[in-house]
Amino acid sequence: MSVLRPITDTEFSAWLSQAVPAYADDKVESGAWPQEHALERSRQEHAALLAQGKDTPDHFVYSIVGDAGSPVGAIWFAAEAQGPTRVAYVYNVVVWPEHRRRGHATHAFAALEGEARRLGLAGIALHVFGHNQAAQALYAKLGFKPTNFNLYKPVAGDGPSRT
Repeated sequence: MSVLRPITDTEFSAWLSQAVPAYADDKVESGAWPQEHALERSRQEHAALLAQGKDTPDHFVYSIVGDAGSPVGAIWFAAEAQGPTRVAYVYNVVVWPEHRRRGHATHAFAALEGEARRLGLAGIALHVFGHNQAAQALYAKLGFKPTNFNLYKPVAGDGPSRT
């Protein structure tokens, strides 16, 4: 069964080195950012949100540790206000490719519920990209409910017509 523990400096560096380009790729795939600026924009957003790295107040980056005691992934969340309550807002969860499809993410979210309670947080919130069907299925299985949808439909042409 997977457990969470505070991430080490070495693990944090490894996690961040994949998190930044992965987020940039997701933003590009979603149509939110152009490819040519995505990596730098992702670096900037991560640097702003994690201004003090893994020791940023109200931000928690944990290693997901597998049965053998070694990290199999990581999860990053922040204690944030959502309406009148505070919640654990999950910014990133990753299970390293060689450890996927073994229940680690499910166990990590179960452990996260305990952490949220320990921190006095009312619940867990997160964003999932529309193209990430596997994550959507996992979150539905874990009992997450959609709170809103953003939709987009491209149209043919090069933009507004000029007259």
